[in-house]
Amino acid sequence: MTTLNAKNLTLDQVHRFLNLQERFESLPFSKLLLLEPLTEFEQQELIQIRDDFRYYLTSGKVLEGQIKLLVLAPLLRLAGFYRFPIQITLEQDIAEIAIADEDITINGRADILAINKLTAKAVSPYFWVLVIETKNSQIDALAGLPQLLTYAAHSLEGQTFVWGLTTNGVSYRFVYLQAGQPVTYQLLPEVNLIDAERAVQLLQALKAIRNL
Repeated sequence: MTTLNAKNLTLDQVHRFLNLQERFESLPFSKLLLLEPLTEFEQQELIQIRDDFRYYLTSGKVLEGQIKLLVLAPLLRLAGFYRFPIQITLEQDIAEIAIADEDITINGRADILAINKLTAKAVSPYFWVLVIETKNSQIDALAGLPQLLTYAAHSLEGQTFVWGLTTNGVSYRFVYLQAGQPVTYQLLPEVNLIDAERAVQLLQALKAIRNL
């Protein structure tokens, strides 16, 4: 049996191994999530997170650990992910995924998982976050899409949908997966931390996902 690491898979392999199909409808965030206006406090905190990150970004290289500490940790806190009933786990090995027809197993490690402890299947993450290390912001956040889809699709057992987010610290791409035959997924429009309007949408989306 061949063992593959999820971070080395191509999007074509993920589609084939896990029977995934992309939906190309160009739906805005508001069609899938209830986006609420930010408070004045949230807007000021968001500006501070952006400014802190830009200070490090000017050095030309932001490491994965720095992205988690400087951006994701404060964003998730501001969006309410640290409060009951949500529980955050970090850098967790995923269970091996067996692809019987291909005689292949897939393994890997997820960066951040959010689990709702009040759901019937409380061990299943409903939100996955994958961080892409960036140098001079040249690595697109979508480079992490195959890996993110592998983890998120596998967690759909017993769930009707799951959300994911892949980011390089600057650019953020949310993906929405729905159970079915085949499993379908949809990429939402790119948001980022630098542009004021799209940074607001980023935090609004995180808050909406936290409240699902």
